[in-house]
Amino acid sequence: MLNGLQPWHLIILVLIVVLLFGAKRLPDAARSIGKSMKIFKAETKDMHNESAAEPEKRELPAATAQSAADQQVAELQRQLDELKRQQEQQKHAS
Repeated sequence: MLNGLQPWHLIILVLIVVLLFGAKRLPDAARSIGKSMKIFKAETKDMHNESAAEPEKRELPAATAQSAADQQVAELQRQLDELKRQQEQQKHAS
């Protein structure tokens, strides 16, 4: 049991934590961690319920958003090409 956690390891760990944070802050820190865990569990449960209830509807907006983004990229590329052509025409005109 060389690699196992022994009781005196836990005692030393608790003493170090108390020295670092102080005995007054530990209950507040524990409460904050508990609240954070509760919120985290609730959110993951909600996400799981949403994905199980409507898997098809969640995929459609992503595909639509990707299509809209592709259209925007294509439009911006077209505008950039047009601006380059205009610059070339101005250089040749000068």
